[in-house]
Amino acid sequence: MGNNELVDEWQRQGVHIFSRDQDQSKVKSCSTAFHKLLRKIQGVPATVDLAQLELTVLYNACVFSLAQVSQVQVSQAQVSQVQSLLTQGVERALQVMGKNAETSSDRPIFWRAVLNAFGDTHLCLCTLRLLCLQWAVWLSTHRLKHIQDMKEELSSLSARLSALEVDERKKSLATSNPPEIPCVVVEPTRLRELLDICTVIAQGAEWLSDGRHSEALSELRGGFTLPAPRKLLADAHILSGLCLANMGRPQMALQCYMKAVETEPCCVTALHRSIHIYSQLGNTQAEVEGLRLLNTALMRPPTPDSKMNVEVYPLHASMLLSSPSLKSLLSVPSSSSVLHNLALKCVLHGRVAEGVDHYLDLLAALHSDHPHAVGTGGVSAFPRVAELYLETAAALLLAGRPADCLALCDEVLSTTLELLPERLTLEDPMEDCCEGSGSGSPPRPGSDLDALDAMLWAGCAHLLQAHCQAHLKDWKLAVTHYTRCINLMGKVCIKRKGFQAQNTSVDPASRHGSKVWTLQRLKGLSFAGRGISFTQRDQLREALRDLQLSTQVSPECVSAGLWLGEVLWRLDRRREATCCWEKSFATESRVEALPLYLQEPKSSPSLDPTILRDRVENRTQT
Repeated sequence: MGNNELVDEWQRQGVHIFSRDQDQSKVKSCSTAFHKLLRKIQGVPATVDLAQLELTVLYNACVFSLAQVSQVQVSQAQVSQVQSLLTQGVERALQVMGKNAETSSDRPIFWRAVLNAFGDTHLCLCTLRLLCLQWAVWLSTHRLKHIQDMKEELSSLSARLSALEVDERKKSLATSNPPEIPCVVVEPTRLRELLDICTVIAQGAEWLSDGRHSEALSELRGGFTLPAPRKLLADAHILSGLCLANMGRPQMALQCYMKAVETEPCCVTALHRSIHIYSQLGNTQAEVEGLRLLNTALMRPPTPDSKMNVEVYPLHASMLLSSPSLKSLLSVPSSSSVLHNLALKCVLHGRVAEGVDHYLDLLAALHSDHPHAVGTGGVSAFPRVAELYLETAAALLLAGRPADCLALCDEVLSTTLELLPERLTLEDPMEDCCEGSGSGSPPRPGSDLDALDAMLWAGCAHLLQAHCQAHLKDWKLAVTHYTRCINLMGKVCIKRKGFQAQNTSVDPASRHGSKVWTLQRLKGLSFAGRGISFTQRDQLREALRDLQLSTQVSPECVSAGLWLGEVLWRLDRRREATCCWEKSFATESRVEALPLYLQEPKSSPSLDPTILRDRVENRTQT
C-alpha cells in the first residue's frame, strides 16, 4: 500500500481500538508498514518529484516509532533510531534539491541551516513537520537546552505551518487536475500544541528541581493560556503549587492545587499535594479528610486505555514527559500507603475507632487477592507486615479492645519464634546501615539484621501484651510479660568499636529509625511498665530499681520519670522526687515521630500533673 492508503487504514481502524493491547498491536503494525515503504522509496536514487512523498513517509514512520516508545519505556535505542532517520532524511533531501547546509554535530545549528536552505522551496512544509518531530525527540531525551536555543524558530512554527498548509490547499483548488497530496497521520499543528505545553511542564519541572522556583513559576504560568489537554494543564497547576509551597506561600499553593482539580477532577496528585500543605499548616481535620478522599480515588478501578486518554493519537505525552524528576514531583503513593497513613493519623488525633477500622481494612487487603492489596510502591515508605500487625494491635489497645490486641500479638510471636537466635552480637550498630523499621526494604535473609528485626518484633509483641494486662489490672501477669521483653532484649549484645559515649540529648524523633535506638526504647518502656506494675503491688524497692533503669536506658520515657518521682516521694526522698518531676516536665515527647507500638501506653495508671506540680511548688517554697 502507498502512503495515503496506509494513513486511511490507520484512521479507519484507530476508531475501533478500545484496549491497550489492541493499540500496541496496531501501532506496531503501522510502524512496520511505513518503515517498509520508506526503505522502498530510499532504495532508489532520490528525485525532486519524490522528495515531498519521501519526507512525508519519513514523518509518518517516525511518528509511529515514537508512539511505540511512549507505550513501553523511553528506549534510547528507539529514540536514537528516530534521530538518525530524521538527520539522514533531511540530508538526502538537501542533496536532491542541490542545497548546501552546514553539517554540524550541534543540532540547533544544523536545523537553522536546514530551515534557511528550504525556506523558499515546496519542501518547506515537510521540513517544518520534521522539525516538530525533532522537538519531540529533544523533549523525550531531556535536551531542553536545544529547545531553548531554537526558541525563536519553534515559537513561530505554528504560524508558519498554518500559512503553508493554507497555501498548499489554495494551490490544489486552483488546479484543474491537482496531484495527490501525501497525507500525514498526525496534524503538525496539533502536535505543536502538545509540544508547547509539554515543554513548559518539562522546563518548569527542571527549574523546580534545581531550586529556581521563581523562574519555574513564571514559565509554568505562561502555559496556562495554551491550548492543551486538561490533564497537562492540571500538571502545570500542580507544579506551580509546588513552586509556591517551596517559596513559603502555602495558601497560594493550595489555590493552585484547587485549580488543578477544577481543571481535571480525577487529578489525585493535586489532592496528595494538598494533604502535605494541610499537614504543614496543622489542619488535622482537612488532612484526614484529604487522605480519605485520596484513598477512595486510588481504590477506583483504573480507566481503560482509550483515545480519551491520548493527547495526539498515536503520540502520548508520557513519552515526551519522562524525566525522573518530573515523575517524582507528580507521583502519588500507593492506595495501601494512603490507607496506612489515614489509619495512623486517625489514631494519633483522637479518632481511634475510625483508625482501627482502617487498620483492619489494611490487614484484610493484605490477605486478599484484590488488585489494590498492600504493596510497597509509591512515594512513601510502607511498614513491613509484622510492623503493620503491631501498629494494629497498639491501635486496638487504645480502642479498649485488649483481647483483639493479644490475638494479633500472638500471631506476631508465632511467626517470629523460629527466627529468634539464642544470642545476637552487633559489631558496629551505630552505623546507619540498619535503617529504620518501616523503611520498606527488608534486610538480606539470614543476616544479623534479619535476626534483629525478628527480636524487635517479638519484643514489641511482649510489650503490647504486658500493656494489655496492665489495662486489665492484672499486675502479676503484666510483670511477667514485661520481664519476657526485657530478657529478650538482653540477648542482644552491642559490641562498640572503641569508646563511644551515647548522647542522650539527641532528639528521638530524628533517630527513631535506628534499630539500636528501638532496642533501647523497648528496654526503657519495659522497665518503666514493670516498675509501674510493681508500684501497684506496693513493691516500691523493685519499682525504684526498674524505673531508674528505664530513665537511664531511655530518658525520653516521660511516664518513667514521673513514676520514679512518685516512688521516691513515697519512700520519703522528697528532694530527689522533686528534681525527678522537674526534669520530666521539661522533657518533650514527640509521639507522631514514633510507631504506635513504641509510644508510651495511655491505658497505664497515670499521675495527675497538677498534683505533682503542686508538690514541686510547695517543696520549693519550703
